[in-house]
Amino acid sequence: MSDTKTYSILLLEDEKPTREYLTATIEIHPRLTLFAEAGTCAEAIAALNRGKPDILVADIGLPDGSGVDVIRHALKTYTDMEAMVITVFGDEEHVVDALEAGATGYLLKEQAFDELGDAILALMRGETAISPKVARFLLKRFNAPQKEDVKYASNQAQDSHEKAILTTRESEVLTLISKGYSYNEIADSLGLSTNTIRAHIRNIYRKLAVRSRSEAVFEAAHMGLVSFS
Repeated sequence: MSDTKTYSILLLEDEKPTREYLTATIEIHPRLTLFAEAGTCAEAIAALNRGKPDILVADIGLPDGSGVDVIRHALKTYTDMEAMVITVFGDEEHVVDALEAGATGYLLKEQAFDELGDAILALMRGETAISPKVARFLLKRFNAPQKEDVKYASNQAQDSHEKAILTTRESEVLTLISKGYSYNEIADSLGLSTNTIRAHIRNIYRKLAVRSRSEAVFEAAHMGLVSFS
């Protein structure tokens, strides 16, 4: 039986047009409900004091503080909550602060606008929900091989590459995914329909045995299928 559970969202975003757009995205999704929306840290904390949503979706730069502080408060108050960042900040300081505070998702807004609903559901299934640009940064920061492991990693990547043979078009799509392009941007770049791009991405996921964009980037990097140069 397929999962039909619905999840309640506390949205913290100070820019009104962005908040309205994301609120509408949540409200029209069949498996998401809006617990509350907030434009400041104080409003978000007040909402948390009234009850527990399933997930906090928070921007970082707020008029009265940082969304990271709200994440810390939320996860201290409700230890079984999830927290996702949506932001324009993809630099090391912001990413590490958010993940250390307990966020298990980190989307740049360019991706969140297109894929927020799917990313939330992926997060609630226990999968990763991290923008490819951020995933690439984390790979570089935490998964750089030590000198003694280089030869082994190279052999592993070659073996994995042989097991996951991608078509030329799938390789092009994967490269654009690794650069953080949205589905619409990939379609425009390659002169294809969005549905065709989704079909290629499904094939990539199947061949790499992954279930999300960020997992695809991680796996592709380990397999030597994309270059971050």
